[in-house]
Amino acid sequence: MNLRSVRKKTKSVSNVKKITQAMQLVSAIKMRKAQEAAVEAKPYQELLTKSIQRFTHKLVPNISQLLEPPQNAQNKKLIIVVSSNKGLCGGFNFNLIRSIVKEEDLKKCDFVVVGKKGANLISQFGGKILADYSSNFPLDEVSAIFTFVLEKYLNAEYKSVAVYFNRFISTLKYEPTQENLLPFKPSSETADTDFNYIYSVEPDAESIVDSLLRSYVEEKIRFSMVENEAGEHSARMIAMKNATDNATEVIYSLISLGNKLRQQKITYELLDMITAKESVEEV
Repeated sequence: MNLRSVRKKTKSVSNVKKITQAMQLVSAIKMRKAQEAAVEAKPYQELLTKSIQRFTHKLVPNISQLLEPPQNAQNKKLIIVVSSNKGLCGGFNFNLIRSIVKEEDLKKCDFVVVGKKGANLISQFGGKILADYSSNFPLDEVSAIFTFVLEKYLNAEYKSVAVYFNRFISTLKYEPTQENLLPFKPSSETADTDFNYIYSVEPDAESIVDSLLRSYVEEKIRFSMVENEAGEHSARMIAMKNATDNATEVIYSLISLGNKLRQQKITYELLDMITAKESVEEV
């Protein structure tokens, strides 16, 4: 590699660094907003989940179609996959799809996807996609997704419904997560003491439990998108920061190489001058 090539490559890497720095700043701003939304929604979601579990724990399963699998349902599972529309976020989407492939039998599953990257990966692994709700504003699609999924479930086309998404834990950490949506069952991990509550239900449980569970499931889908978005922007910000750091190291290496080549060129020129001078003196 000559000096001109080194300088040209240094300039190219410097331009890439400027782009990754700009993307890092943009992702940091989006990340802050998304994290605030996820953190603020989490206490409400946890309290809602615990309250619903307490309320439904002592109910008879046949009180609602959402508390038990449909009769004569096919032995198939419907999975909602929440991913991102854009890349440049490291292994954010691939790790999610890999967890699905590892835990589920794709031949017995159909998919509803939110996010172009997830849709592409599911197709590559041979999964069947029933509906694609990828858009720039996925939260606007929550009601449509819930209506589609609920209709398929009540028609006994599927035995269960689950959602896969990346749960936001911290700026540096996210985790591929699966949550079962239908049929709704109280968590087995909840302590028995949590169920020692008596609720006064008016007019009666039969009148409200079905609509209550429908609202709860729809809210779970919405919250999975909120958490996934927070994790996405965090992952992209970290990926762009790593890319910027790597570009800085490459630029430093190229500058060092350029200095060595320049010094080498100067040395050769001095040697040529000395050789020429000695040749003249000998004559």
